[in-house]
Amino acid sequence: MNTKLLVATIAATACGTNAFAAEIYNSEGSTISLGGYVDVGIGEYSSDEVEVHQVSPRLNVSGTQDVGNGITVDAKGEWALKYLDGGDTSFTTRLGYIGMTHEQAGRLALGTQWSPYYDVAGVADMPIAFANDFLYVNHGNLATGRGDKMVTYRKGFAFGEDMSLDFGLGWQGKHTETVTNVGVYDARGQVAVSFSMMGASLGYVYNGGEVSNVDAESHVVSLKYGSYGDGIYAALVYGDNENFYAGNYESEQSEALLAYGLGNGLNLSVNYENVEAKALSSSSKQTQFSQSALQAEYNFTPKLVGFAGYQIDLGDDDPSTEDDDKWTIGARYFL
Repeated sequence: MNTKLLVATIAATACGTNAFAAEIYNSEGSTISLGGYVDVGIGEYSSDEVEVHQVSPRLNVSGTQDVGNGITVDAKGEWALKYLDGGDTSFTTRLGYIGMTHEQAGRLALGTQWSPYYDVAGVADMPIAFANDFLYVNHGNLATGRGDKMVTYRKGFAFGEDMSLDFGLGWQGKHTETVTNVGVYDARGQVAVSFSMMGASLGYVYNGGEVSNVDAESHVVSLKYGSYGDGIYAALVYGDNENFYAGNYESEQSEALLAYGLGNGLNLSVNYENVEAKALSSSSKQTQFSQSALQAEYNFTPKLVGFAGYQIDLGDDDPSTEDDDKWTIGARYFL
């Protein structure tokens, strides 16, 4: 792993937010940075009423230490902010881990962190307002987005200037679901691999283990091209799952994103998301939800982004639910 990939690997653990962090200390191989962002919008976003809302504000503290012999140790804590309502739950944990990266050996990290599954499945999870909903259904226990109490290992190989091969491994120990106490999660693991060349990347990830003594597994493939916000960006994600979500179901999930950054700070996008599932005793799948969103983001400054989006509910196979379109307009300020 060369120096360029080493830096990129550490930065990737922040899922993009670290690029806007402010370094407040740098001396003798040690750094400390503060980062995150606050956002606020108005619209029918989290309810059927027009209201002021937040999207996913956060605050993080990170640090790195060069310990010699090509090894860099890093640590990060990140907390979600709840600042539009009162109460005693203003901060909840999003990330908390310690990692160690070696120029040749790769990267090892322990704690609550973004998973190798997300490295592959999250390529369409880019717009601020509306994106991959299915990734965040019970993601802490299944490590489809952030994984709770997780061990990960990542290793990248560069072949020239525009070709690379990346591997990722993840493991979580046995535990009981702590919120509703409805499931016992046996130890589970995931394996991810992706190949990148000439701006395009093809990835695959497997996530498996038992939940309440039933095999719960997911296979995801993804394809992306370009860099989000800079010209054309396109991403496709397809997942095939068994018993992966609540109930004994086979399910399929798909997401498509097409975006174009105009070069003047404006980025336009359209996405489509669909989830279908069936009981193992059934012969046909039913649409759980299907939706598409038109969105625009504008960088007023490198740290201030305005956003607007309208998500169209394309319907499902549940006759008891009504179509529920959503919309929002707002701004995000990076700290």
